[in-house]
Amino acid sequence: MSKGHGGDEIALSHGDLSVRVSRRGAALTAATFRAKPFLLPAGGPEGIYASFPMVPFGNRVEGNAMSFGGRDYVFQRNCHDPLYLHGDGWIGFWQLEESSSEHVQLSFSRDADDISPYAYLARQEIRLAGSRLALTLSVKNRGEAALPFGLGQHPFFVRTPDTRLTIAAGRFWNERHDHLPGEPGPVPAAFDFSSGKSLPRLWMNNAFEGWDGRAAIAWPELGIEAALDADAALGRFMLYMRTDRTDFFCLEPMSHLPNGHHLPELGGLIPLSPGEVLSGNVTIELSALPVQPEGR
Repeated sequence: MSKGHGGDEIALSHGDLSVRVSRRGAALTAATFRAKPFLLPAGGPEGIYASFPMVPFGNRVEGNAMSFGGRDYVFQRNCHDPLYLHGDGWIGFWQLEESSSEHVQLSFSRDADDISPYAYLARQEIRLAGSRLALTLSVKNRGEAALPFGLGQHPFFVRTPDTRLTIAAGRFWNERHDHLPGEPGPVPAAFDFSSGKSLPRLWMNNAFEGWDGRAAIAWPELGIEAALDADAALGRFMLYMRTDRTDFFCLEPMSHLPNGHHLPELGGLIPLSPGEVLSGNVTIELSALPVQPEGR
């Protein structure tokens, strides 16, 4: 175990796949396949996270307030953003529970305070098997009342000029002020990746629904590709692309929509009674990109 910028780091490797895990945020700080990075350290409090878990829910809460079960709750900002963002796990220090050369399990326990009313125990397992990276996240309500919970993973995928994304969705949410979801509708042509295409040079910070949990990413310049598979608990995703940074993009499997506390049916958030658990799994399978025959 070696020291890293975000606290103690743990190196995992299996065959051609290697990652580094920080106990700060239970975050990946590096991920390579055949010595080529497929995740980029570009997020988190210091910009050194290549992927991090979102718990007890992801994204933002409008007005830093919510009502549930006949009670009103408030949040305080927890980072640079004026709205409480991505939960607490990504900025907390996690305890090491298990580790080997190919896997690590970390836990994060939190009590309610003036930042957030949520009390919970989260666990993140990161496991390498063959050429597959598996991320398993769970959360248990440790509070005294039921609250709506959610989960998500926030990877920062490397973006090259020819990066190609294949992912299908049934519904798209536009973006309004404060980076909150606006109205749902059909997927616009520019953001329709169902048949696979290169990433547009556009700002994107949008939620999608009606997803089968599968996506494919190809990096022709690197000669590698990834198949992402999220289980049924993670039935939504976010796409985040910036115009001032074209070296990464984020494809974030989530159990719920951003700002679900203020949406019908809680936007997919799951009310957990004290002691109940919610879990979700994401795998990323890496492989060599098939060589295309040269054109005539």
